[in-house]
Amino acid sequence: MPFLDKLQLWADERPHDTAVVVGSSRITWVELRDAAAALLGTAGATTVLAEPNSVRFVAHYAAAVAGERRCAVLDPQWPAAMIEDVASRLLDNASATGTELVDGDTSSTFLIGLTSGTTSVPKAFTRSRRSWQVSFDASIEFFGLAQDDRTLAPGPLSASLNLYALSECLYAGAAFHTLAFFDVGDAHAAISHDGITRLVLAPTMLRLLSERGLAGDVDASGIRSIICAGSKLDARTLEAARRWAPHAAIYEYYGASELSFVSGTRLAAGEPLDAGGTGIGTPFPGVELSILDDAGRPLPDGDHGNISVRSGMVSNGYLWGDDGQALRCLDGWYTVGDQGYLDHGTLHILGRRSDMIITAGKNVYPHEVELAIASVPGIELAIAAGAPDDLRGQKVIAGIVPAYGAVTATQLRTGLDGLLARDKWPLQYYVLSELPVTDRGKVSRKVLLDWIKNHDARAQPLG
Repeated sequence: MPFLDKLQLWADERPHDTAVVVGSSRITWVELRDAAAALLGTAGATTVLAEPNSVRFVAHYAAAVAGERRCAVLDPQWPAAMIEDVASRLLDNASATGTELVDGDTSSTFLIGLTSGTTSVPKAFTRSRRSWQVSFDASIEFFGLAQDDRTLAPGPLSASLNLYALSECLYAGAAFHTLAFFDVGDAHAAISHDGITRLVLAPTMLRLLSERGLAGDVDASGIRSIICAGSKLDARTLEAARRWAPHAAIYEYYGASELSFVSGTRLAAGEPLDAGGTGIGTPFPGVELSILDDAGRPLPDGDHGNISVRSGMVSNGYLWGDDGQALRCLDGWYTVGDQGYLDHGTLHILGRRSDMIITAGKNVYPHEVELAIASVPGIELAIAAGAPDDLRGQKVIAGIVPAYGAVTATQLRTGLDGLLARDKWPLQYYVLSELPVTDRGKVSRKVLLDWIKNHDARAQPLG
């Protein structure tokens, strides 16, 4: 792993500085190095970590990637049978080589990532040590991470966004903070009392922290940067974050587990964001970006196709679960099938081709419909899908969660005017009492369509 040689350096140069904080537990650079080194004797060739956030987790993680060992980090809230299934596929009887806490050969595998697939068992892909070292150098440059930064990533370390933030801070020599479990009050306490300068989180968490922080008068003036990923920033979240953390530059980026970083944008304090649009910045440092058709031919600006990259950050491929439609190589360019287009160097994301709605011969991507609806005042969240229609083949429908009070279809249509082409407007809206999610907690268009088909009370037609 690329951060272990750096960990040794920070332990020598700044032994008693704080390295990691998890809730009320702290560990210094020298304590982390020594704790990880003490665990090397128990770390096999492959380690499966499925446990909540803790200082112990961080030490085990560091030991699990020493030398040429490899590690898989699983969500501890997965069903026990699924964790056991994944672990049985990964664990073997091979003994680990090397008894020192050092980085292994850069071409060797250190991380096994898990990503949702079409089957009950997630797909497993692998990453080389070199791929994350290249990623670290690129993200530290892009995000401006400095050693005096104190980063708070309040989500679970089993999520790649947070695990990467931890690893990036260990590499950069910057203090990393997280929570044992996500709690708004605990996050606010860390920001107030630990001098947090940098947040790494999903937009939904940012909205919670910002809106409740404003209501509770939590001081966030010391935050210098906010890094968001996982979904597009909406206007309500951005406005709340701007008011709560007025001195923060806000970054949002697009990436994929198998590709790492693809594109990103930096919004200086006070700079406006096209929150209803599909644009998500320019290519990340070290990334070549192109839009290709299925034969690997480049498409001109404005034409929709496969978002494709060439970079040193791309994963090695899959251990299992490759359905041929996930990570593909098109004449040296890699894609996960996300669709988009380029406009004067800015990448616009439309979503997965499998989600596309074909209505009266027109291609409509739910992602762009959802972004537009979520920008309408009074809308908390939106989810769009294609429902069967005898005349059009499919028709665009949308489920909405109002932010407050009632909302009418006329208000929605008025709000969409100028944000979305009229032939992409939903023909029917449904007010949702809760989000349609799978048993894994992932928002699902299929579940929404099932609710509508079965006249489920959780999706009420809006007149």
